[in-house]
Formats: sequence, C-alpha cells, structure tokens
Amino acid sequence: MTTGSKRPLRHAAALLLTGLVLLTAAPADAAMVLRRGNQAEPGTLDPQLSSLAWENAVIGDLFLGLATEDVAGKPVAGAAERWTTSPDGLVWTFTLRPDLVWSDGTPLTAADFVAGINRLLDPKTAAIYASVLYVIKNAEAANGGKVPLDQIGVRALDARTLEITLETPTPYLLGLLTHQTSYPIPRHVVEKFGADWVKAGNMVSNGPFKLVEWKAHEHIKAVKNPFFYDAANVAIDEVIYYPTDDTNAALNRFRAGELDVNLGTRGFPSSQIPWLKENMPGQARITPMLGSEYIVLNIRRAPFSDARLRRAVSLCLDRGVLTDKVSRDGQVPAYSFVPPGIDNYANAAKLDFAGRTMEERRTEAKRLLTEAGFGPGKPLAFEYLYMISIDSRRSVVAQAAMLKECNMVVRLIGNEPKVHYDQVRAADFFAAQARWGADFNDPQTFLFLLETRAGSYNYGGYSSATYDKLVDEGRFTLDLIKRADILSRAEQTALDDSAVVPLSFFSSKNLVAPYIKGFADNAADVNRTRWMRIEK
Repeated sequence: MTTGSKRPLRHAAALLLTGLVLLTAAPADAAMVLRRGNQAEPGTLDPQLSSLAWENAVIGDLFLGLATEDVAGKPVAGAAERWTTSPDGLVWTFTLRPDLVWSDGTPLTAADFVAGINRLLDPKTAAIYASVLYVIKNAEAANGGKVPLDQIGVRALDARTLEITLETPTPYLLGLLTHQTSYPIPRHVVEKFGADWVKAGNMVSNGPFKLVEWKAHEHIKAVKNPFFYDAANVAIDEVIYYPTDDTNAALNRFRAGELDVNLGTRGFPSSQIPWLKENMPGQARITPMLGSEYIVLNIRRAPFSDARLRRAVSLCLDRGVLTDKVSRDGQVPAYSFVPPGIDNYANAAKLDFAGRTMEERRTEAKRLLTEAGFGPGKPLAFEYLYMISIDSRRSVVAQAAMLKECNMVVRLIGNEPKVHYDQVRAADFFAAQARWGADFNDPQTFLFLLETRAGSYNYGGYSSATYDKLVDEGRFTLDLIKRADILSRAEQTALDDSAVVPLSFFSSKNLVAPYIKGFADNAADVNRTRWMRIEK
C-alpha cells in the first residue's frame, strides 16, 4: 500500500485513538448538515420570477405549494390537505392544512396563494413563466392586460379554502401546483421590502427550510423552519447549496468529502463513469429522465429563417454517435421532441428521416444548402452557443465536426448556464444548445415551448397557426386518447417545420454518498432535502 508519509505506527495509532475519542465526545444532538452541489448559481430565489432547475432546487426547499413532490418526485398533498373536483373537471377546491404559518410565525391563508398566482400573472411582474398557468380561467387574458387580475379564476373562499377555476379540464393540475410559479407569497414581507423581499434576512417562507445566507457564487445556506407543519419529520437541520458548474471540480470535492451529494442532470463528467463504477460503486446515479436536449435555431433572422437550412442542420447530426460514443451516459437518440414514457401520450411523431442512412441524409442536406446558395466554396457559417461543461464541450465539438462534413462551419461560444439562457431568451443568438426537463408529467410541458404565446421560452421564435390551433384543440379535448392524437399531430407539424433540432433524451447524473438516505432516483429528477437524512 502506498502512503504519503512515514510516520511511526504508534503515531498513527495515537491519531486513530484521538479520532475515536472525538467521535465519542460529539454531542448526540449535533446538527445534521447536508452539503448539496446544485449545478449553477441561481439568478433569483423569487418563486414567480424563477425559471431554472437549480433555482427550483432551492426554492422548493424554502416554499411549499398546494401540492408537493414525494420522495419519488410524484405529486402529493402539500399545503393543501385535501381537494375536490367538480364533475366537469373545471373547478378544484383545496382545503389548507390547519394552522399553517410563515417562517416568522405569521398565519398563512388561502389569500397568500391567490396573491402568488396573481403576482405571476400580473403584466407588471413580467414573469417569463406566466404561461405555465394559462390553464386557469382568464389567466392569459389577465397576463396580456385584457382583464383585471380579480377576474382570474383563483379565489379564497375563506382562510383555509381556495377555489381554482380552469379554462379546460387539466388532468395534470396537481403536477402544475408543485411548480414554483404557483407558490404562495408572504404579502406582509413583499409589501415591506418590495423586490428585496427575497434577500437573506428579509425572506420568510412556508417550506421545510428558511433562507439565512446567500453569498453569490459561493453558497446558499438554509436552516430547518421550526414553523413548518411537518418539522418533526425533517431530519436535516441545515442545508448548504454550492454552485457546481465545473463538474470535474465537483467530483473532486465529492471524493474529498466536501459534498454529500451533487444533484442535477450534470452531476459528474461522463468520462468518469467507468472509474466511478469501479471505485465508488452505487454513488454515481444515472437515471432516465423526462427531458430533451436540442438545438434551437433563431428563426427570426437569417440564415435560419430559411427552413431548408434548419433541416440541413438536423439531417447532418448523427444522434446515435452523440449518445453512444460521445456522451455514453444513458442518453438515447431523439427523433422527436417529447420524450417517450410521458403520461397521457402515445407519441407517433417522428423526424421523417429517422430511418435513413447518414450518407443519404448528408446528400439531402448538401442539396438543400446548394439551393439556399451555400456549398464547398461558400460554407454556411454561424455561431453556436453552449453551456460550459466538460460533457457539453465534447458534444458540441462532435456536432461541429458532423456539420463540417455537410459544408457548415460552426464557431462555438461557451458560457455559464445563467449567462447562456439570458442570451437565448433575449433572442441574441443564431444557434444554441437547450435542455428542458418536464415541469409536470404531460406532453404539454414540452409542446408549450413551441407555441407562439410561449414568449421567451419559445427560444427560436417558432410560430405556426396550424401548430397553435392543434395544441389549443388538445387543451379542450376531454378524451385522453383523442387528445394524445391531436397533440401528436401538433408535434409532427413542428418537426416537419424543423422548429427545433432534437438531439437526445437525457438522463440525470447524480452523486450520492452512501450515508445519505431518503434519496430516490426518479424520472423528474426532483429530490427535496426534506426527505433526506444522514446516517454515518
């Protein structure tokens, strides 16, 4: 055995004895602290303004919706203890748990949920995720400034009873209500501090934890909320979230014991999977997700306002090589936009060239490029934005090589995730990497991204009257089989228009130390700290 020093054996024994004494002397009620790697630096912890998975990971520990996620990521009762639904499926009535309070002891009422939803939909808030709740009656009209906020179909019948009226029956409503956009807000704190209400020292919340510290690009610290209704069953006393954009550095910190978990879709470099399996068995958790990775092309301006060029890009990418030889982390090639296995959907939509050889696809792509005025002497050149990580870099370099074979020259530009998505949402790009994980288990969570009314979430600016009409028709179709067929036709329309370039259906890659209990692999990749505990 190789060692780093040649201390006498008695010295090593003394050190061991000292360690045993210290362990014995540690108080039995020592605080249980979870050190949690969390992908990237949040842009905000404001539930109604948040839009990113690593923001939701923190916000979902601080706040509790009417529904929440269980240990397996499934919707269960949250702040509401029960609910009823009208026979036509349009009116849901929620009864809150008794004696709910905010983390400062102030009573929490149904009006706080009304205030949160109204704030999301208020045009003055300019919440980019507002469209996710357009299923609520008059939500879209209010968000567009066409009707006043008090016309939105959400009202408090009394302190413990909330009524939500929908535009159309929504089988996935409980999943929507686990999402941060529907969380309540502490009106007394927002009124006092305005936009600063989310700062440490100001924020109060209603979830299992409360915010105590936020050092930008260093860490966020939260402690157990003693006023949480189920605080007695929350084992973790303190959770510290670290931004872990650099997955290689994060893996090193995990190996050194500085992180207990590193959670998210990019928890460790794919190249380290063989080493992890051999040396840290069971600690690298790879799980298929309801998530899509794709390239978004800016349709608003040349060159990708030309559908022929968008199709040429899609034709030239060998998805099997990208998943099987480049990523090698459980991803599967994507020839549709909506992932397989999602509820309420038997997906028949598919890129029409899925079964053709790469030689045939390259031939067509070169023909399309020639028609559009490009070729060997005049390659199609464009910038391609991607999120900096070891895995992303390997993938986009491989994609650039594939595109070069079809007379396309790509300039790769990498940024950290927040900067990347800020630029993409501002439509300041030609081509960009994008990833989307399901907010709820229904195809609508993906299809809404390509609706004209999706705003800045429709990154490429795709707009099709046919597509929009079909998605709307699906919303008002009660028969789930007929609805699935309509939505599948909508997806096929978008694929035929080359609205996006699907690449893969991805997997989550989490690092979990063996002493962490209460963590469960799940397709939603939602793991709330509330359910975890440390057993060393």
